[in-house]
Amino acid sequence: MNAVTTKLQASPLLARVLPFAIFLVLTSCQGSLGTESHFWVYLAKCVVGAWLIRVTWPLVSEMRWVISFEALLAGTLVFVIWVALDIPYPRLSQSDPSWNPHEQFDSAPMMAWFFIAVRITGSTLLVPLLEEVFYRSFLYRYILAPNWMFTAHNQFNTKAFLATSIIFGLTHPEHWLAGILCGMIYQLLVIRTNRIGDAITAHATTNFLLGIWVVTQGFGHAEKSQWHFW
Repeated sequence: MNAVTTKLQASPLLARVLPFAIFLVLTSCQGSLGTESHFWVYLAKCVVGAWLIRVTWPLVSEMRWVISFEALLAGTLVFVIWVALDIPYPRLSQSDPSWNPHEQFDSAPMMAWFFIAVRITGSTLLVPLLEEVFYRSFLYRYILAPNWMFTAHNQFNTKAFLATSIIFGLTHPEHWLAGILCGMIYQLLVIRTNRIGDAITAHATTNFLLGIWVVTQGFGHAEKSQWHFW
């Protein structure tokens, strides 16, 4: 752990890339040890993610929440788009139906609700910080200019804008179209405000609303279940 901390402190690039990379690797491990490991690995990922944020918080000055009307509006808009685009179109992969905790823990409802709380908390409080710092602070500026660390966040560049948005979308292969539009909206928000914090809040708003949507849909009507969003 000390070696990781030392490397992060020594490199602005690693401080913005390594936490996201570790988070991504752990995401790829979800479900690899059976369907129940989806939930336990996600819990472990949240613990590791929280530690990574704690370590990088003093090193990445732009990793700060900013609550603004624009951020809340953008986050809500992305949520609406995400749900509205749940229509037939070619997907890069299929959603994993095993993410329904009520089915996995049907004999232990408290466990199901525990993992639902973990999922909503992780996607709302941890994912936005790690992803927005990587995509909006690092990747966009890295594509934009060689001296990316000294480049303002409010500069628009077509190549960087499209590349970052597409890469963001492709990391959500089940919902890549919504992901690309989502990336564009978050990026435009950063360009408008010159703050990563607005995108963090917008991303958190989207994920929280999506979590509530997933959990509240389909009670008593299995055919209306929305667990595929997770």
